[in-house]
Amino acid sequence: MVTEDKVDELVEHEILPRLLVALANARIAGAANDTNAEDANESPHIVQSFETDAFAPLALGLEAEELMTQIECFLDRGVTAEAVFIELLAPAARKLGEYWEEDRCDFVDVTMGLWRLQEVMREVALRSPVLHSGHGPARSALFSPLPGEQHCFGTLMVEEVFARAGWDSEALIEPQRSEMLKIVSEREFELVGLTVSNDCSSGELASLVTAIRSVSRCRSVKIIMGGRAVNANPQLADLAGADGTAEDANSALILADGIVPVAKRLDCFEA
Repeated sequence: MVTEDKVDELVEHEILPRLLVALANARIAGAANDTNAEDANESPHIVQSFETDAFAPLALGLEAEELMTQIECFLDRGVTAEAVFIELLAPAARKLGEYWEEDRCDFVDVTMGLWRLQEVMREVALRSPVLHSGHGPARSALFSPLPGEQHCFGTLMVEEVFARAGWDSEALIEPQRSEMLKIVSEREFELVGLTVSNDCSSGELASLVTAIRSVSRCRSVKIIMGGRAVNANPQLADLAGADGTAEDANSALILADGIVPVAKRLDCFEA
């Protein structure tokens, strides 16, 4: 016998996500007949807001290959890889986080969805390589989730955007605090970006910021923060002593361009 609780669980975890996917697919399929589609046709290289909304829930029900098929439609009409990252994949990841907070999907759903988005991001990057002129040394940056956090999609997204903008960038995946500090002490990074997704105290962040500055090979290292927790409470970054915050990868790039000089600083130690 199916109990009322079982019915509620079925609706919440099976039927609702499938309806979201079906709705999103229907909106994309019918876009040509939608008034918004006229805007997309007039500016095919721009991702429209209705397209972002339609794509966001797809990671719940589509496999990575199926998501890539959707993305190919955007790439074929001239949407850049950077726009795909920032205007499609990043909002989709944020939407998964919202579903989790609202108990509309569980941790496994979120993890699998983020993994699919990560696979799509990697495939798009491989298909759209960026060749840089190589004039002058590239600025260096290290990006990492806060030690102890498991989801790294946001970190990888920011690192990819910086790399495509000409930075010599790297990303850590699920690092331990000691591992992060060791890398910062051994390698010359002018910028360290931290993604803070889970709630934490300003004291914990301040301790990490202080440790990074104390061991960094670059005396003028800049530290920026982003992620769900910081976006919800930007004061965290101020209390921690960071040099700035950014809501997304694009704003992080703009921020970094303003606080890290293009030329290598003399106060970065020589190897």
